[in-house]
Amino acid sequence: MNTQEFLSLLESNKNNALLFEYAPNQLVGANYHITEVKHTKIDAVDCGANSDSWNETVIQLWESPDEIGKIEYMTAIKALEILKKVGIMKPYDMDAVVRFEYSNSLFNTAQLYVAGAQVIENNLLIRLTVEPTDCKAKDTCGVPEPAMAGEDSSCCDPTSGCC
Repeated sequence: MNTQEFLSLLESNKNNALLFEYAPNQLVGANYHITEVKHTKIDAVDCGANSDSWNETVIQLWESPDEIGKIEYMTAIKALEILKKVGIMKPYDMDAVVRFEYSNSLFNTAQLYVAGAQVIENNLLIRLTVEPTDCKAKDTCGVPEPAMAGEDSSCCDPTSGCC
């Protein structure tokens, strides 16, 4: 989901409570705050010596220890107001992928992608997911197609020049 799609989703669901599912059936606590919005530019070189760049919007969610037990979630309009204020100060790349940075005592800090969104009663549920690392230069590195069960599943060909 890109930044424009996320902001539009909030706009069209502004009266709903905004919930985040960071793992199956695990919700970010109602005591969460949006504590930082990062406009990041990624300049990367992959293991096949290919250069790439893109922008990301990273929204940090933090659970306040002073509000443990809170049961009312932030509304989508409240989140939208925060994000609009940020956008005035530092304009968004509306095509940038949106990610959420989150952790708690049982879940290590991770940047999570939006896997989907669903309206359930008066709640806008944003389903988050980790995206596994991957070799972006499979052809150069000699990475085979994913192995079927029982097949050899070695990663890179040692003679491929892949780092």
